[in-house]
Amino acid sequence: MAMLLLRTTTTVLEAHCYVVAPHDGAEALVVDPGAGAAPEVRHLLAEHGLRVGAVALTHGHADHLWDAAAVAGSAPVYVAPPDDYRLEDPAAALGEPLATLFTELAGEPWHRPADVRPFPSELLSGGGAEIVPGVALRAVPAPGHTAGSTVLLVSGSPVTPGVLPAGSDVHADATGRYLFALCGDVIFAGSVGRTDLPGGDEREMISTLRTLAASLPPTTVLLPGHGPATVLSRELATNAHVRAAVSAR
Repeated sequence: MAMLLLRTTTTVLEAHCYVVAPHDGAEALVVDPGAGAAPEVRHLLAEHGLRVGAVALTHGHADHLWDAAAVAGSAPVYVAPPDDYRLEDPAAALGEPLATLFTELAGEPWHRPADVRPFPSELLSGGGAEIVPGVALRAVPAPGHTAGSTVLLVSGSPVTPGVLPAGSDVHADATGRYLFALCGDVIFAGSVGRTDLPGGDEREMISTLRTLAASLPPTTVLLPGHGPATVLSRELATNAHVRAAVSAR
């Protein structure tokens, strides 16, 4: 199944914002619209004739959600319940001195989205569901970076260039589709999310990494919240943090 998979990094702290849609002219799922993302998201939507059907947040850190209200408008914004409290004042939830620093960098005041919802139960079990028509999504709890960190799984054959990582270990399945994990700040290329911020938990992170390594196909394309895309097999082989978590007893 072909799909649009677009990305912009015109945000504070260079956090990635993703736009996923089944085709031009459809409703789109916007993932992690950080501070400064709204203008570029509007450009991407207009370029492809898209409209926002929903916004999904991988976690509640300010650099991944600051423009959620501006992007969503009246569309629902989904977040895992353990991180819902962060949407009251995302900068303050970072603790000082990061709270003051981020507020200054953002340049615009925080506005809580009009319609915040928990991820529907059907996204958390079985084969997932569609919160936007034509985008089958599954939400996998992945605590550690924050209590509500969530990995969003979507599959398809992207028709837009520039998102797939390079390398011979990037493979589609027998139907020509890829499994993508929009993983926020859980796993990066060569690293993992920090656990020393308020709400972080190193033991939970180790458990999450082990679970993802055991349950996702090695060919899963990882789309992190910062930095380049990668592949799970690559991280299993070379990422010291993932390797240590997998071997932990």
